[in-house]
Amino acid sequence: MEKTKIIIDYNLCGEIGKVDPRDCGKCLKACDPAVFIMHETIGTEDQQENPYDPQDWRITPIWGSLCTRCLKCVDICPEKAISVKW
Repeated sequence: MEKTKIIIDYNLCGEIGKVDPRDCGKCLKACDPAVFIMHETIGTEDQQENPYDPQDWRITPIWGSLCTRCLKCVDICPEKAISVKW
């Protein structure tokens, strides 16, 4: 079986995107094997006042080897920010 590559377009979802993943998180709920995590990004330019204040969040596919290639995450993403390739 070929290696699965899950790509998230952070111009659509995440700290520089149109959607804050804390308000959505649909991919997290749709993924049965729990491939994704949601985490804060620290030290970004937007956090000049306090670089450790977690204001920016993103979804990251950490466990791609667990992906079953069901594409539920792709189908449910309202911004079409997720693609899966193998």
